[in-house]
Amino acid sequence: MEYLTGIVERITFVNEENGFTVIKIRSRVFSGLVTVVGNLAAVHVGSVLRLKGEWKHDSKYGKQFSAADYRETLPATAAGIEKYLGSGLIKGIGPVYARRIVQYFKEDTLRVIEESPDYLTKVDGIGPKRVEIIKKAWQEQKEIKNVMLFLQSSGVSTAYAVKIYKTYGDESISVVKTNPYRLADDVWGIGFKTADRIARQLGFDKNSYERCRSGIIYTLNELANEGHCYATREQLLAETMEMLELEEGLIQSTLDRMIDENSVILDEDVIYLPPFYFSEAGTARRIKEILAGRTTSPAQVDVERIIAGIRREYGLEYDETQLAAIRTAAVSKFMVLTGGPGTGKTTTTLAIIRVFQKMGRRVLLAAPTGRAARRMAETTGMEAKTIHRLLEYKPSEGYQKNDRNPLECDVLIVDEASMVDVILMYNLLKAVPDRAVVILVGDVDQLPSVGAGNVLKDIIDSGAVSVVRLEKIFRQAQGSMIITNAHRINKGEMPLLKGGRNRDFFFIEEEDPQKVAETIRMLCTHRLPRYFKVNPLQDIQVLCPMQRGETGAQNLNLLLQQSLNPGDVTIKYGGTVFRLHDKVMQIKNNYEKNVFNGDIGTIVQIDREDKTLIISFDGNKVQYDVTELDEVVLAYATTVHKSQGSEYNIVVAPFTMQHYMMLQRNLLYTCLTRAKKAFVLVGTKKAVRIAVSNSKIRQRNTLLAKRLVSPPV
Repeated sequence: MEYLTGIVERITFVNEENGFTVIKIRSRVFSGLVTVVGNLAAVHVGSVLRLKGEWKHDSKYGKQFSAADYRETLPATAAGIEKYLGSGLIKGIGPVYARRIVQYFKEDTLRVIEESPDYLTKVDGIGPKRVEIIKKAWQEQKEIKNVMLFLQSSGVSTAYAVKIYKTYGDESISVVKTNPYRLADDVWGIGFKTADRIARQLGFDKNSYERCRSGIIYTLNELANEGHCYATREQLLAETMEMLELEEGLIQSTLDRMIDENSVILDEDVIYLPPFYFSEAGTARRIKEILAGRTTSPAQVDVERIIAGIRREYGLEYDETQLAAIRTAAVSKFMVLTGGPGTGKTTTTLAIIRVFQKMGRRVLLAAPTGRAARRMAETTGMEAKTIHRLLEYKPSEGYQKNDRNPLECDVLIVDEASMVDVILMYNLLKAVPDRAVVILVGDVDQLPSVGAGNVLKDIIDSGAVSVVRLEKIFRQAQGSMIITNAHRINKGEMPLLKGGRNRDFFFIEEEDPQKVAETIRMLCTHRLPRYFKVNPLQDIQVLCPMQRGETGAQNLNLLLQQSLNPGDVTIKYGGTVFRLHDKVMQIKNNYEKNVFNGDIGTIVQIDREDKTLIISFDGNKVQYDVTELDEVVLAYATTVHKSQGSEYNIVVAPFTMQHYMMLQRNLLYTCLTRAKKAFVLVGTKKAVRIAVSNSKIRQRNTLLAKRLVSPPV
């Protein structure tokens, strides 16, 4: 081993996944900059490093020093300190403030920050508020560096070290040493595999109870991410055994102990994580209780007279199925109204609302997403809230509306109900008084919820509640090829692919994936904005069957970002460069920020000094620290699954054989029905034909339908 000492001049590359870093250092021994490679994710520009390693010659990059270990000392010169602080190490100090601070305190700068940080207010532009930010950040970076140095030998990324510190604070190293598997439970973004790698590095026995327990919970969570509420015992044992590479007996004994401890729930020989069991059983129980409850409305109501009055007042005509839906709603306790686009769900819902209002009932409206709630408010002229807002969710306290503090309503109407997963549905129904009427409105042929369960379909399939399905396409909708093709696809027929002037459906045939991607780029940046006279960032959305591949959302996001938003005001997190004015999507429910999985926003401010940015979600401005940006992705393109409950003026969608694994009827149907003004399909007829013919809906493990028809326990 050899030693090399120098000052970090710049950081050329950092792999956030494993901490591999390429830096350039200046050493007194060499005339030019020296390239150093290794696990150096915790170092910053301006740091003075004493490195231990060996010289190697890379065929592409030439002579490099491969570092196996290093020690860091703080820079001693004013120039070095300025570079060190200006590197972004400390939140609240960027290049500008670094220069001012060092000009004032010279070589004493780091001692002042460490020992007397309140003196920083003597520097022009630094007030008490910024001093508090700097104090906190200085302390955090010291602690985070300790955590990083502890974890780096396990190949854990810088980003994960920050998350671990944010979760456990000064106890981070102690927690990781005691039970690293806690990371998979407590730290979002750290899965079982990362925790397992750390544990193995720390010498944990691969047969330990902690490892087996964490593996079982990980398997159940992965199944929940695929939409399943439970696993069969055989399925759970097989998948956990394969992942952990352990004998069945060890997994079985761990599972039995977890059942005894109520870490998991055994019911009818299937295994649930507790939240999914109590939500599924609770949803069934609440529906039965609501069905059994008595309404507070007068005993005799002339529904026909009310309907006739509404028809005269609004000049509307309803077909027999719509009238049946209105009548059914008026006499039901729990009802589902379903149907495809153009079948009059909105018109029928509006009539149902008016009937209840004429009956003197208090009606509340809700939807799972902000966009769906706004659309509901626009079409009804009434206030509509997201379910979370309706239930008055508070991050530290949970839902304020619940069984002890129910909603004040006689009727609750929920739109886009196919999006509601089993946990959210249970929390909603807990807050509904038994006397109330519940009406779920949604298109059951769309993709099911992103979260676990298939609630709307299960309720319909159970036969336990009244269901009305609207099927007739109204005359005003018949001229739309979007609506016509949506119904053709739903019936298993090929869509009409020949477009034309004044049409709203277009098909561009292209097989080569690179050309598909380039065609989509041209459509979004030039052809569609010019033809429809729209703003591409606001009015055009690319929807993909998958994330990966040349025609997947990830690659298309990079292409579209470069073309539509090539600005230089940026902030980087992991492998993603976020730019001012980027369109982004939240991919995790964040109750503290009041933003939810699937919400789309725009970056309206980036502060590189404070390492923060502000995203506007339809006017709701939310601040993110750079370490929170794993909750956000670019959203010029997104997956069809993430688009549920949203409508866009223009949708562009690639459907190619690269997407073979995801080509199914309800995915193409959902994709098409997101478009209001125009839909452009780019790909091959073969891919479209496969999707249309594949009506096999992947079954989700749920027992809700069965619970709804079983007698109460």
